[in-house]
Amino acid sequence: MTGEMESRFEGSVLGYIGYTLAAFLITVCTFGIAFPWAEVMFRSWICRNTIINGKRLYFDGTGTQLFGSYIKWWFFTFITFGIYSLWLFNKMTHWRVKHTHFVE
Repeated sequence: MTGEMESRFEGSVLGYIGYTLAAFLITVCTFGIAFPWAEVMFRSWICRNTIINGKRLYFDGTGTQLFGSYIKWWFFTFITFGIYSLWLFNKMTHWRVKHTHFVE
């Protein structure tokens, strides 16, 4: 197609390993409480390194924003004996997409 620009991911393997390890350690050392902040850290790295049609992405979500939903989702999962967990992938994907934008 004419006029279409290149899309690419510029992150390195070492960056991936570092951010994955940091997110894992943050989550494990806090027994899962700090998962929202680990998720935001990792998602921000992905967006900073992603270019779609020549435009870089940025992520504006915060761990504090996600924390409230995270607690609510765990509560609903617990009281429904795990049934609510079937919706968690969509809930998390919705939150991620809602906070992902193009740099203007």
